[in-house]
Amino acid sequence: MNITPNPADDTSVAAVCRNCKEALHGPHCHACGQPVKGLMRPLGSVLGDLLDSVFDFDARIVRTLKPLYLRPGFLSLEYFAGRQVRYVTPFRLFFFLAVLAFFVARLTVHVDGAGAGEPPQVFAKATTVAAVEQARDAQLAQMAQAKREMTGTPAAAGIVGIEAGEQRIREAADARIRELQGKPDSAGKAVSKAGKPADTQPGLVINGQVWDADKHPVTISWLPAFGNRWLNDQVKRGSDNVERLKRDPGAFKDAVLSVIPTTLFVLVPVFALMLKGAFLLQRRLYMEHLIVALHSHAFMCLSLLLVLLAAVPAETFAPDGTWLNSVFDWVIALLLLWVPVHLLWMQKRVYAQAWPITVLKFGVLGVLYSVLLAFAVTAAALIGLVEM
Repeated sequence: MNITPNPADDTSVAAVCRNCKEALHGPHCHACGQPVKGLMRPLGSVLGDLLDSVFDFDARIVRTLKPLYLRPGFLSLEYFAGRQVRYVTPFRLFFFLAVLAFFVARLTVHVDGAGAGEPPQVFAKATTVAAVEQARDAQLAQMAQAKREMTGTPAAAGIVGIEAGEQRIREAADARIRELQGKPDSAGKAVSKAGKPADTQPGLVINGQVWDADKHPVTISWLPAFGNRWLNDQVKRGSDNVERLKRDPGAFKDAVLSVIPTTLFVLVPVFALMLKGAFLLQRRLYMEHLIVALHSHAFMCLSLLLVLLAAVPAETFAPDGTWLNSVFDWVIALLLLWVPVHLLWMQKRVYAQAWPITVLKFGVLGVLYSVLLAFAVTAAALIGLVEM
């Protein structure tokens, strides 16, 4: 029995493109780009191609991550030289590492919201001033530890939530101490059993007035009515979330970490524009600077991921004060130290300028980008406060 081969699976049979009728010389038409293999074929063949793509991506990830972390500037120079197909593309690499790093950050960075969320009840159980102070110091020590773990990473935006919790702990502890001593609060008002002034009315103060959606809304003259309504809706959400933040700082941390990757995606082309201005005399294309910016940010996300992963065994298997904990502290310190060294070395290799001018430009770019990053993370924190 004769079986007619399927032209979709055999380029030798499909001698011409079925779309534009041009002669075929491979698996894709050189004229219109249509592949010879379409989706109208057995499901097993389609799944096989999908698995090939997945495993090929995995192989390129392995070939890409090692030079990305250990060979500053190597990947960018490879792309400039036209050797690209063996590595993961810069944007895909950055996207993959950014999503992975901040996903791990949400899992590993913890804020002790339980202790900070109900300090009045915790202190209400204390019957002496010494017991209140002991409970206060224990909770503040836990939150200080959380701040130390977040310092120096993009997760540091969540520190504002921890500091809000610390302030509430101090206020609740002071109120309980005054209650035990039978003294009024600083305003001369009676203290309730919950440890707070009975007539305290929380409110958000804007331009010297307590914000109120009806009596004292935020109004910008040049904004249309719907713009001012939207702005006041966001203020209301943020104001409501402040109280939730005091009860659950972890929710704010998760909200901030979820918006930071998007913030970095916005900053990458801006950083490429800064590189373009710093090396204007080299007459490089903007896309070259963009590749450098993508590789730089991918490296920083990979560094953050390694720091987070190194902190997991340090917290799990190495209690504070032990020699093993000191080893992990040194590992994390070396990982953090490698970040500026790598980026400086990368700038030197890619742009090939003398060390003095390289160090000068690196310092200027670092300061400007740090300021820009601080504003961006602050904006992310505000967005996180509204969206939490």
